[in-house]
Amino acid sequence: MQFDSRGLAITTSSAEAASAIDRAVKAYMDYGTTAGAHIKDALEKDPACVLALCIRGYFFLMLENKALLPRVKQTLDEIKPHLGAASRREQLHVKALEAWAAGDIMGACARWEEILTEAPRDLLALKLHHTMTFYTGRSQVMRSVVASVLGAWDDKVQDYGCVQGMYAYALEECGAYDEAERWGRQAVERNPGDLWAIHSVAHVLEMQGRSKEGVRWLDYTPEQWAKKNPFKAHVWWHAALFLLAQGENERALALYDNALCSVNSEQYIDVSNQAALLKRIELSGEDIGDRWKALAEHSEKRIHDHMLPFRDAHFSLALAAGGKFDTARKHIDSMAAFAAEGMGWRAESTRNILIPLCEGMVAYEAGDYDKATDLFWPMRHEIVSIGGSHAQRDLFAQIICDAALHSSRLPVARSLLSERVLSRGTRKKNWEEYSSVLAALGDTKGAEDARRQAAQAHEAGA
Repeated sequence: MQFDSRGLAITTSSAEAASAIDRAVKAYMDYGTTAGAHIKDALEKDPACVLALCIRGYFFLMLENKALLPRVKQTLDEIKPHLGAASRREQLHVKALEAWAAGDIMGACARWEEILTEAPRDLLALKLHHTMTFYTGRSQVMRSVVASVLGAWDDKVQDYGCVQGMYAYALEECGAYDEAERWGRQAVERNPGDLWAIHSVAHVLEMQGRSKEGVRWLDYTPEQWAKKNPFKAHVWWHAALFLLAQGENERALALYDNALCSVNSEQYIDVSNQAALLKRIELSGEDIGDRWKALAEHSEKRIHDHMLPFRDAHFSLALAAGGKFDTARKHIDSMAAFAAEGMGWRAESTRNILIPLCEGMVAYEAGDYDKATDLFWPMRHEIVSIGGSHAQRDLFAQIICDAALHSSRLPVARSLLSERVLSRGTRKKNWEEYSSVLAALGDTKGAEDARRQAAQAHEAGA
């Protein structure tokens, strides 16, 4: 029996294997590129180490590629002969892996919560729960679970800053912005390279309309994050949003080309961040050239994956915006078949929310704005169930507003923009669009008031 750096037992006789697991978890938390290599090292030292095998399976699933599921199954098969000798904590990790591999994300989260009640310093279980709860859109659960372990952590425990950063993000998603910023800044002070904590503060600045501060907050060079994994693209995405809010569309597009696309390879293209940013830049009136082409071509290869509704939504957007309407329809048909055959959260979210959302995006990109508006309107409040953050889902709110603006449904546009100027009232474009709709509906005074608000708004974008 060995122990990790937070005092948790690891079933292995090899101190080197235990140390390699520690390094793997550390690299994972730091968004480094060496986590997989450390697990490989651990398994070379002890091929029967259940926790190392389980983490290898987790790492496969984190890549969100259906083609890797056979490798997860192989890992589970390798675990079986050794499972009886593993600790209860390790056995629960294996149960979480089994659930996740079967598509039962809620079941996996339940197993991680079970681990955390007995081992609140299990940083891996906490981070996995945090991530997958985020992808199921359950902000209150995310906050509650991090809060439930905080009593076992303090600045004397290694990697306490990681927990602070997670708590900051959970607080932000629950609307506790001041407290979130305090926890996030403390985490960054403790570890200036903590991308999750840096990104948590960026979320606060985004939600509060503090884009000028946001540009300064994310003033990093690509060289500073050269050893970080592709998550860095998401932080660059936040930097680009701040630039768009400041009206610096060309700089945002340059950031897309020079930073976000730098994570692309033959094996991996970051469709979610890149599609979301391209669409926002397009909505801001900037010519994006043929940049949809690469994202649409990659998305075409993933239309039968259905690993996460959030990913499917962005594949669909890229296909439709890239003009691949026939493939977008095949993607929706594949989602429908998946939802009909499956059970649980993924199938329900796909059936009830994701498919209408994707149908609406296809209609929108095809220029059928009335149809798009009719599809978007009844499900607009439920988009949270496909996961992602408030900032990420705001793209869909922008698309819904734009569809209504270009449709014959002006009263719907008025309702959507009335809501938007209250939630995003720092943005000039929202007030200008609201004024335009009010004027078209004959509300001259309301239109004039909205124009005055537009003149006072300190951010240019939507």
